[in-house]
Amino acid sequence: MKHFPIFMAIEGRRIVLSGGGDAALAKLRLLMKTQGHITVFASAPAAEIEDWAEAGKLTLIHRALEPGDAMCAALFYAANEDDVEDARVRRLAQADGALANVVDNLQDSQFITPAIVDRDPVTIAIGTEGAAPVLARAIKRDLEEALPARLGTLARIGKAFRHAADALPFGATRREFWSDYYFNAGPKALSDGEEAVRPALDRLLHAHLNKDSRTGFVDFVGAGPGDPDLLTMKARRALDKADVVLYDRLVAPEILELARREAVMIETGKSGFGPSMKQETITALIVDHAQQGSHVVRLKSGDPSVFGRLDEEVDALETHGIAYTIVPGITAASGAAAAMGRSLTRRGKNSALRVLTGHDIDGFADHDWAALARPGSVAAIYMGKRASRFVQGRLMMFGGDPATPVTIVENVSRADQHIIQTTLSALPDATAALTGPAVLLYGLAPRDAIAATLDLEAHA
Repeated sequence: MKHFPIFMAIEGRRIVLSGGGDAALAKLRLLMKTQGHITVFASAPAAEIEDWAEAGKLTLIHRALEPGDAMCAALFYAANEDDVEDARVRRLAQADGALANVVDNLQDSQFITPAIVDRDPVTIAIGTEGAAPVLARAIKRDLEEALPARLGTLARIGKAFRHAADALPFGATRREFWSDYYFNAGPKALSDGEEAVRPALDRLLHAHLNKDSRTGFVDFVGAGPGDPDLLTMKARRALDKADVVLYDRLVAPEILELARREAVMIETGKSGFGPSMKQETITALIVDHAQQGSHVVRLKSGDPSVFGRLDEEVDALETHGIAYTIVPGITAASGAAAAMGRSLTRRGKNSALRVLTGHDIDGFADHDWAALARPGSVAAIYMGKRASRFVQGRLMMFGGDPATPVTIVENVSRADQHIIQTTLSALPDATAALTGPAVLLYGLAPRDAIAATLDLEAHA
């Protein structure tokens, strides 16, 4: 992040602009929405700027900028559409102590003006650090369409009510009140006219002040294999409401960024055959935070019902009478199959898919190896990196073909995803250098490998 986004207090402060053409007009249309005092220096200003000056919306000085003209200015804009003149006035403004922006010149600007969605006092700023202005405009358009035009009215009335709302306890209780106002009671009251909103706020505050103590709640949320775009809408909403997030070590950082900034983030790290937080400790944390009235999100990599020890945590909540929901996620096997361009089942080839773990709480996991070793069997093996030699040995012991294809997908769906095509006989060597989480798809080869094999057979 080369430009740190802030909102500057500009009320009553000077904003100076040099220029009188199209670039100046575009910038002034935005600046006049502020409560700053705008001064324009232009030898030949556009007629529209003259009109604004006559209407008292800005001060117009009919000459070029000179030393001292930008003194005490909070912001300065060079909008002359002339590189030499813009460079000259930028140096003068900076010498006067003003932060300077040169229109359409990112390199020489000390700050940038983002694309803005205006629902005063709600303001959304969109910046791409000059990399993609077209993208910023597209995002602005989408937000303009999504946000009601009367949102600013609700925000303005709500701002005046904030002191009264301080009677509610700080934290989740107060957030629930404001959420109820902005997304329920407020819009309903506004439909009857602006004068109906304040009485509705008074009634809403009385109702929240007299509510029973807040009860906790737990969302078990599947974070998917890693790509935040694979999160469900329900998962995103849960993260946005969470007071506490207990997350697995394998959850991608980009997904953790989607949680509320105020949420308490607790890593419940687990690693195969390595240091781990005990399951009893994790379960106790979930229960304790929920009993304190928190909205808890138990964030699990992949799908919470696939090797996530979900039942143990749910049993504890039911024992303590704590309500919960389960939000499914895309499991790693599905993500890996998509990366390979393959289906996990195929008519006429394999009518079943086994989902296995390479190890469990007691060590390497045992399965029906004889059934798995039969030709045509397909399995998704989780936590199989360190167990790969054990898996290979068991399968070959029960007659598994050493040439059986195995595809390893490391860091499924992430930017550093890596697909390794191998066979049962070479499986331990193929997993030796892996450092990220991986799923082993036994009996499946990538689509391009199948195509290459069929091509060789056709030319044999």
